[in-house]
Amino acid sequence: MTDYAPDLRASDADRERVAEVLRDALAEGRLDMEEFEERLEATYKARTYGELTPITRDLPTPGAGAGAAPAVSLRKEPAAGGDWAGRIVGGEGSSAGAFAIMSGFQRKGRWTVPKRFTCFAFWGGGEIDLREAYFADREVEITCISIMGGMQVVVPPGVEVVVRGLGIMGGFDHREEGVPGEPGAPRVIVSGFAFWGGVGVERKVTREERLRLKEQRRQEKLDRRAERQELREARHDLRERRRDEREHRRYGDR
Repeated sequence: MTDYAPDLRASDADRERVAEVLRDALAEGRLDMEEFEERLEATYKARTYGELTPITRDLPTPGAGAGAAPAVSLRKEPAAGGDWAGRIVGGEGSSAGAFAIMSGFQRKGRWTVPKRFTCFAFWGGGEIDLREAYFADREVEITCISIMGGMQVVVPPGVEVVVRGLGIMGGFDHREEGVPGEPGAPRVIVSGFAFWGGVGVERKVTREERLRLKEQRRQEKLDRRAERQELREARHDLRERRRDEREHRRYGDR
């Protein structure tokens, strides 16, 4: 197994892939029940790739024939382009800018971000939310001018962010800068000027996606609980079978 960092934290999906290899190995007779139990327990306790790797090192991947390379791959492949191509639509954009003087503005939902979007806030604030937005170009620039005010730029996961703003007694948030973008995703440049104000940049999923991920985690917990129950039942059956075998050896057919 190569191309991964041993200290990188493993996900639930990684543990499930390893558990699937163990179940197949048990069904094929490569592991006995005791070995299966020990390895499965180690799988669900593993926190990093380095702890998961040895568990399947001597086992073939599911569906592979004899002589196939052992172990399950934990390499993180680049995400596919997904729906990014459908969200880069060209055109002029829904609006060229936004202004707030002792007030506020919002741009959110399904709107089209132009190639250059300029916003201004004086004693006010604004929110530019790109999580459900379409993009007029693969690279868009949002220029924020904030004087004694504040603005927040919200981008979805997968988008590359570059921050080029200048702050005087104020500042621009650089925390999301440097995160690689997904293939096909747009690039968002945040530039401008902040005086006694600030421009924040944060990366968030939509509410619908957050709920979907929550439900997915809940279902995974239920699946693991059911799997543990099956394991307990298998242990019970194994003990019963061993007891019957001992009694048969001891008493025979009497």
